[in-house]
Amino acid sequence: MSIRTDLAVEALPSSAPLPEGAEKRELRFCGIPCTLVEIRKESAARALQKPPGRYYTLHCPVFSQTAPEFPALVEALARVISLLLPKEGAVLTAGLGNASITPDALGPETVRYLLATRHIDPSSMPPGLPPLRPAAAIAPGVLGQTGMESAEVLAALVRETGPAAVIAVDALAAGSLSRLGATVQVCDSGIAPGSGVANRRKELSRRTLGVPVVAVGVPTVADYAREDGPPMMVTPREIDAIIHSASKAIAYAVDRALQPALSLEDLAALSD
Repeated sequence: MSIRTDLAVEALPSSAPLPEGAEKRELRFCGIPCTLVEIRKESAARALQKPPGRYYTLHCPVFSQTAPEFPALVEALARVISLLLPKEGAVLTAGLGNASITPDALGPETVRYLLATRHIDPSSMPPGLPPLRPAAAIAPGVLGQTGMESAEVLAALVRETGPAAVIAVDALAAGSLSRLGATVQVCDSGIAPGSGVANRRKELSRRTLGVPVVAVGVPTVADYAREDGPPMMVTPREIDAIIHSASKAIAYAVDRALQPALSLEDLAALSD
């Protein structure tokens, strides 16, 4: 059985050299190790089966809001997201997935903690407070619930609201069990909603939406081959806690990237 994975780091050859037009670098952000895979040529994209773009993979302990690494991970993730976003303009964050299925609920849960500011009139802000970048958020649901593809919903919202960029948050699939709940991938190549739970839908990308799309995902499921039966899709026993902590970390990181004048403590107070 071929390994199914949404992670660029797992698509790299284990022993052979990288294809021409692809590069791998090891980085650190706020002490958190990070692997950057950059795919620049279509030939490399075909070889690795990943669209051209920049893929940052942050390596962390299994998500826990009480872990000592949590604040550093939020800051590291915020810095990576900032690298891929336009410096100005409104940003729409879409929490993809099915809120009723825990391993697929990362996106909708993230939206619960995001700070929406697009509706706030700058002239109504009290004196002395920093200006807020316009930000909106939505959990568009899934096709079986709404009868609409997430790509259709977001294309309409982009046309209506005119954001400078879209951030798409979704659960991913990993090839290695050790990466479940312990990896964050951030890329500028877009995303195909539902791929993590083997229900791939229409892609969200600059090509389909007309604006840059930054995809943020955490692997929550992996395929497991059995000797005496068909393969299974597995998820960690503590998936509820992982989704809760990972969604908060991503929400705080998005808010920190968009509202750098607000501290992590400010954001926690505003979202809780």
